[in-house]
Amino acid sequence: MAEIIVSSPQPYPVVIEPTALRLLPEYLGGAGQVALVYPSVLAGTAAVAQVALQDSKIRVLPLVVPEGETAKTAQVLTALWSALAKANFTRTDLVIGVGGGATTDVAGFLAASYLRGIPWIAVPTTVLGAVDASVGGKTAIDLPEGKNLVGAFHDPRAVLIDFDLLRSLPPREIRSGLAEVAKTGFIADAAILKLILDDPVSSQQVTSERFAELVTRAVQVKAATVAADPEERILATGSVGREQLNYGHTVGHAIEAYEQFRWRHGEAIAVGMVYAAELAARTTGLAPETVALHRSVLRALELPISYAAAPYAAIRDFISRDKKTRGGTPRFVLLDKPQHPIITTPTEEAMSAAYQKLRNDIL
Repeated sequence: MAEIIVSSPQPYPVVIEPTALRLLPEYLGGAGQVALVYPSVLAGTAAVAQVALQDSKIRVLPLVVPEGETAKTAQVLTALWSALAKANFTRTDLVIGVGGGATTDVAGFLAASYLRGIPWIAVPTTVLGAVDASVGGKTAIDLPEGKNLVGAFHDPRAVLIDFDLLRSLPPREIRSGLAEVAKTGFIADAAILKLILDDPVSSQQVTSERFAELVTRAVQVKAATVAADPEERILATGSVGREQLNYGHTVGHAIEAYEQFRWRHGEAIAVGMVYAAELAARTTGLAPETVALHRSVLRALELPISYAAAPYAAIRDFISRDKKTRGGTPRFVLLDKPQHPIITTPTEEAMSAAYQKLRNDIL
């Protein structure tokens, strides 16, 4: 068992262990009822959670949401708000999000916005949710114009990462989640990259010690980063705080939006990280061997490293709406050397050339 404390203004634990789901009753506080938010494909997991909660003599309100990004809409959120109101939820009651990153995003935003904030617990059931979406208190829904454009910072009471819930994931879904693990290696922890390259097969096996170490290291990086900059307030050009966790996400999110969220998040972020490395080579002088390392690590995880479907003009339009953009000026998280992210504004020529490199790799 590992327990990592996120030292935010309201510190909370991230518990990493098999059977962590059974610990739910320990984090209920004084709640009289809980809303259990989950997609229908996780009805079995939700039933196990419901049994544990009912043993605690607490009322459970099951709330089924669509699967994946289709849950992250204003329409879904409105229905969830109404369900809590009809059940007379109060500020001492609690929301539990059981599912992947999209489910915990919408469950967390539900908790952040209802009565201006009620407690919530994240139970991620995907690798992506475990190492990224559920840790750090970012909650959001999407708009047609882009991903995560409406949301709030709202720390959970606890995050329970139960490896038993990851056993049934398809291999492609595991690889997608590992893109975010690789990201933490590029920005902060070189040991993560070595673990992947030394044995990419066991890195993808959720029952292996190597996988457990990768997840734990990735969560440690994220916990330390969000503790230092809980609400992404370090904004000056050249400074970097929590925004470093957006490495690869500017173009990754653009690809997701262009593809109408048919691409898996981690696959889009993998391409986005290769783009960031190519952009850094043209902007910060990132060494060619570090650019090549991006492709090596992501190839080892069988993730995509090129993209040609969208014209650059479409990607550039989405870049303009990125959360890091200020006054119409795009800002990117780039590396100037391994494990040293910075915030910078590249030239239009560099952005276009880096994207053309992605296209040339596949054409």
